[in-house]
Amino acid sequence: MNYQEEFQKFANKKQGISSLTLHKYQSVYANYISPTIIEERQMNVASMDVFSRLMMDRIIFLGLPVDDYVANIVQAQLLFLDSVDPHKDIQIYFNTPGGAVHAGLAIYDTMQWINSDVATICTGMAASMGAVLLTAGTKGKRSALFHSRIMIHQPMGGAQGQATDMEITLKEILKLKTELYRIISQHSGQPIEKVEKDSDRDYWMRADEAKEYGMIDEVLVRQKQKRNNWAQQWINVPFAGERRNIPICLLQAFQVIFVMHALNRLIR
Repeated sequence: MNYQEEFQKFANKKQGISSLTLHKYQSVYANYISPTIIEERQMNVASMDVFSRLMMDRIIFLGLPVDDYVANIVQAQLLFLDSVDPHKDIQIYFNTPGGAVHAGLAIYDTMQWINSDVATICTGMAASMGAVLLTAGTKGKRSALFHSRIMIHQPMGGAQGQATDMEITLKEILKLKTELYRIISQHSGQPIEKVEKDSDRDYWMRADEAKEYGMIDEVLVRQKQKRNNWAQQWINVPFAGERRNIPICLLQAFQVIFVMHALNRLIR
């Protein structure tokens, strides 16, 4: 399956996302350092951008501020991957400062609605709406890299115009604030009163602090293991009347030479 072409068809026909909008989103990523992946296949060679290749492995990368364009694409990606296989996990990697609340809530609702489990991973920063989406992943599948930062705060906004219109906007912002606090409380397990108090100003957390808070379930730290280099392995063997350490590869080379010499003599 060509995921890039199939996703474009799905976004155009099923989700009503115009080709122009899709192209704009892809162009933004193309302006970043987005290498082209050349993948050899059985009958041909495929060329695609790295984000499309990641989507083939059911990985979505959200590395932009959340706005309506980004939200539409991420929703379409979630729905597309869920339609391909609703029993496999979808992974979303976050490195975002947040963004528009309405757009973020659209992604949140889609994450909760689809059948696939959504694993969320923070790489760098998940702030504001990004933190809400990070903690909204499937319980037990929310994580962050060691030096990541997670930040929650109250929503920001502004209004202008007639006093009545400004009052209406203010009421809507207060409603959104309550909704966001309820979501964070629900997924983190913290009392809503604590979430409200902590979010009064920017509340930054390291990965381990976010785990303690309940925003994530795991801090990803890879313990690098020393690889056994075959060429550097040594063995203690008797040699010239005493025991000496010699490389295993050298011993095996001698064994091969000995066997070849013996076979050569048998053939003769």
